Amino acid sequence: MKQFIALLAISFISLSSMAQKTDDRGYLVKVGDTAPDFEMTLTDGSSVKLSDLRGNVVMLQFTASWCGVCRKEMPHIEKDIWQAYKDKGVKVFGVDRDEPKEKAIEMVKSTGITYPMGLDDNADIFGLYADKKSGVTRNVLINKEGKIIFLTRLFNKEEFAALIEKIGEEVE
Repeated sequence: MKQFIALLAISFISLSSMAQKTDDRGYLVKVGDTAPDFEMTLTDGSSVKLSDLRGNVVMLQFTASWCGVCRKEMPHIEKDIWQAYKDKGVKVFGVDRDEPKEKAIEMVKSTGITYPMGLDDNADIFGLYADKKSGVTRNVLINKEGKIIFLTRLFNKEEFAALIEKIGEEVE
């Protein structure tokens, strides 16, 4: 019986230590990690799998139509990242958190963005990267080998400038 209890305690401790911890911004991932793989449907009906994009720099912008900070950031992503780097192999995907396709399409139209928008039903993709209780307005930059190289939270001009600089370093 003592051996069983000891084994049970060890199993519990092992499971507890395996539970993912978030950083102070709600991220479950960190710079240097391999980006968790996923497949998502885009608003145009096509689908994309992250691992199929290896060889490209990829930026994921976690967003939602109700997020004012996201809407403020989107024109900057459009102009300073998507338009500036799409011909240099940078892939940008908005990841609309847990909203119907119609809401995501309306957000794309109202913000004037042209980068692809994916649908994240039940925030399952978001949950691979951040605690589902934490907020959107976050960007994940992934290098050509599939490693996370930059993380942002909210829209901070200095952090956004550093993100653009990191993208520039990756494509040169």
